[in-house]
Amino acid sequence: MKLQQTFVPTRRQAIVAASFALALGTVATPLQAQTPTPVQAVASFSILGDLVRQVGGDRVKVEVLVGPGSDAHVFQPTPAHARAVAQARIVFANGLGFEGWMARLLKTSGSKAQTVVVSKGVKPIQEDGHGHGHKKDHAHDHGHTDPHAWQSAGNVKLYVKNIAQGLCRADVAGCEVYDRNAKAYTAQLDALDAEIRAGWASIPAAQRKVITSHDAFGYYARDHGVRFLAPQGVSTDSEASAQGVARLVRQIRQEQIRALFVENIADPRLIEQIAREAGVKPAGALFSDSLSAPGGEAPTYIDMMRFNTRALTTAVRGG
Repeated sequence: MKLQQTFVPTRRQAIVAASFALALGTVATPLQAQTPTPVQAVASFSILGDLVRQVGGDRVKVEVLVGPGSDAHVFQPTPAHARAVAQARIVFANGLGFEGWMARLLKTSGSKAQTVVVSKGVKPIQEDGHGHGHKKDHAHDHGHTDPHAWQSAGNVKLYVKNIAQGLCRADVAGCEVYDRNAKAYTAQLDALDAEIRAGWASIPAAQRKVITSHDAFGYYARDHGVRFLAPQGVSTDSEASAQGVARLVRQIRQEQIRALFVENIADPRLIEQIAREAGVKPAGALFSDSLSAPGGEAPTYIDMMRFNTRALTTAVRGG
């Protein structure tokens, strides 16, 4: 009987065969191995940039116009900023009058990008124009709209919803990712809000008085029953009157307010002057309109809100 011969490949033949099989496998699945080109997005300022990154994840590349430590109230766009906007597929703005320069920038850049106003749906606070921290929460009142809606974690949940919807329109293929990220981040915001409320729970309402540079914390005040007083209005570009400063100094003395803060974006000299005249030592700095640089005390929105709450509650307790 004739035996069947078994083929045993040489070492060289085995290597060639393996290389050929690997090449076939690589050609067969090129789309699965490729990463989608990131969506080019622009966010007007650093806090909003963080929120877009939280929702967009790796599918979105975010460029921020007004970076950490800078003041969007007095921002002046450059040709480089115009180029960034012109190249973007989607542009995110806070709205509520915060970026007075945005419409002009969009026009001069010739941008064809989709524009998303993230504060859509927020119930705005109206500022009375006197710069003393007194708020009017009625749509028919005259005055200036407070644009600092991100100081409420509840408002930021609306921001996140609007961001996810905008990204879904710009990148339909990534919509499932954006919705999943938005849902996960919203859960973090719920936990943050509960944490802030717990931080204030043991502090009597009459004791919750704070002095800051400008009226940036109205939404935080509304959420947590804190009274913020400021020599300037809702914009750092507004002027503090001598009469208003003198009245604020008298109020600090009469009510024995000890929680006095500068802001990370503001010139500290006015608050330092008020502190000297009132005989109060500043309690430190708060993050109002901007995050810190990476590695700082408030590199993300959630870090910022936690930092501010710890600083505020410690100061009003007299710690």
